[in-house]
Amino acid sequence: MFKRAPTLPLDADTRRWVLLATGACLLPLLLQLPSPLGWLIGVAAAAMAGLAWRRPAPAALRLLLAVGVVGAVLALTSFRLGRDTGCALLAAMLAIKPAETVGLRDARSLVGFALFAPFATFLLDQGPLTLGLGLVGAILGLVALQRCAEAESGDRAGAIGWRQRVAGIGRLLAIGLPLALAAFWLFPRLGSPFWGVPERALARPGLSDSMAPGQWLDFMTDDSPALRVRFFGPAPPTSQMYWRGPVMWNFDGREWTQPRWLGGVEPAAVRPSNVRYDYELEIEPTDRRQLVALDLPLAAPERARLSLDHRLIADRPLSALTRWRMQSSPPAAYEPQLKQTLRRFALGLPEGYNPRTLTLARQWRAEAGADDRAIVDRALAWIRRDFAYTLDTPLLGRNSVDEFLFDTQRGFCEHYSSAFVVLMRAAGIPARVVTGYTGGYRNPIGDYWIVRRSDAHAWAEVWLDGRGWVRVDPTAAVAPENIYDTLADRASAGGGLLGGLEGFGTVLNLSDWLRRGWNDFVLGFDASRQQRLLAPLGIERLDGQRLGLLFGVAAGLALLWMAWLSTRGVRERDPVLRAWHRLAARYDRIGLARAPDEPALAWAERVSQARPDLGAALGPLSQRFSDWRYAAGGDAGGDARSLAHALRAHRPTPTPSGDRP
Repeated sequence: MFKRAPTLPLDADTRRWVLLATGACLLPLLLQLPSPLGWLIGVAAAAMAGLAWRRPAPAALRLLLAVGVVGAVLALTSFRLGRDTGCALLAAMLAIKPAETVGLRDARSLVGFALFAPFATFLLDQGPLTLGLGLVGAILGLVALQRCAEAESGDRAGAIGWRQRVAGIGRLLAIGLPLALAAFWLFPRLGSPFWGVPERALARPGLSDSMAPGQWLDFMTDDSPALRVRFFGPAPPTSQMYWRGPVMWNFDGREWTQPRWLGGVEPAAVRPSNVRYDYELEIEPTDRRQLVALDLPLAAPERARLSLDHRLIADRPLSALTRWRMQSSPPAAYEPQLKQTLRRFALGLPEGYNPRTLTLARQWRAEAGADDRAIVDRALAWIRRDFAYTLDTPLLGRNSVDEFLFDTQRGFCEHYSSAFVVLMRAAGIPARVVTGYTGGYRNPIGDYWIVRRSDAHAWAEVWLDGRGWVRVDPTAAVAPENIYDTLADRASAGGGLLGGLEGFGTVLNLSDWLRRGWNDFVLGFDASRQQRLLAPLGIERLDGQRLGLLFGVAAGLALLWMAWLSTRGVRERDPVLRAWHRLAARYDRIGLARAPDEPALAWAERVSQARPDLGAALGPLSQRFSDWRYAAGGDAGGDARSLAHALRAHRPTPTPSGDRP
């Protein structure tokens, strides 16, 4: 039976470096996990580090902790497997590992295991903060491994300061950086990968294919960017920036959903107006396939399709940052001829719900006759007169539309759009709910628009004879300032945490501009952009053969750089060794070089035989150096500083004739 080889115990300094490196590697991963998971694992890691500082935790306790943390992770992810679940389990195991780290072998294992965490983080996020924190963790991990090697060898380098250690690691990174950059920019990329990574167990925020009262509250209070827009030409007024997303037709009395079968039907006929908008969307990852477009897109971009109701569906989940070039135009007429099947579908209401709304709608129809526009205007006037906008709404019951229209009369876009469409359908007017975003904020630094998740919105479309589908926004009728305002407007108004902060807008603009630059320079560098890399030099497209040749040349130059930087003279960190090597170099110039495997005293004896005048001085110096280097008592002839000074002061002279011996 094999016995485990003994391992040296960890000293306090090495343990601190190992735990610091582990924490630095774990931090970016914890920041990308859902908050409950991140806090749970972070607290567990700190507890394990303190519990096992001097001795390993009992095996039973380690097993109990492992089962408990893993069980908590699976419970918080509802036992669904995905990228975030796997990353959370990795972080949990890394948090427990310090409980059994007592020797150098354990320390190396812990650091090697920790280095997986920054790489796993890139499965969840590829932002600049993730990269920066990952690099810090990787550098500290290499420093910790270097410290473990010094502790195991017993070398005097263990007394080296942290600045020198980081400088040594920086040199290693500089050796490999050119090859890494050549691989990133020039290694031929596939237009589409052969394989993908698993989906997330916990989906990232994005527009849902369903809508129910109160469902969007968390989404509408999230001010992180959902998309960025760059217009090629004039931009529409902010009040006309409706970014069309899922279209809801089905209503079960409480929840609106979109029928999936409409996604395979050709888009409805549209007669666009004379106004055209040309723009590029940069959409943040959502793990969904739902795209948005300025109302109304003229055609689907590559890798996407248009449904009957002009919602855009991507061919793949938007699990990474994506860019889409599109054109849109406000419609002059949108599906002016509505088929009977779709008309019945757009008038459908569940039986037994909202009787007061149905009664009011029939009354309005009897009074308005065939004038659908009059009913629409009457509903908007009522909302404008008697209703209020608020996110603080009570939970509605079974007849949610009745309660909203006749009792509370307070709510936000989910309530207004749902109630308005039900009221229109009850009056015999085809109607549907459209969700997406509205408004936007122009960043003056980069001259582009930011649409945030808090700009999520829902509005209505009604079908009017002669015009087809017409957008009606009942929420804007009661509170337009809550629809079209922006984060900058809220900050300048002096309300909330952002109010009154001087220069906040500038900092926000600069921060988002830097993030957009990162997206463009790094995350947006795909196969098509790689093929157009040399377009500024007149080479419109690089085929696979030319790109491979270019990469080969760049990789060859990078390898030459690695060889040169690896073999060039490295400054010896110990002053005594540095002075000894320089002394040997001076003797080399007069033909008395020391062989690489020649002991110091044997070399001094050989020099004495060839040049007794030099041997008289070199012999004692070699003895002092040998004692300093190998004797248990250290430098028998004085301290290291004086020895280094004596070695530097000794200058061998050539023979009087100038000939080599």
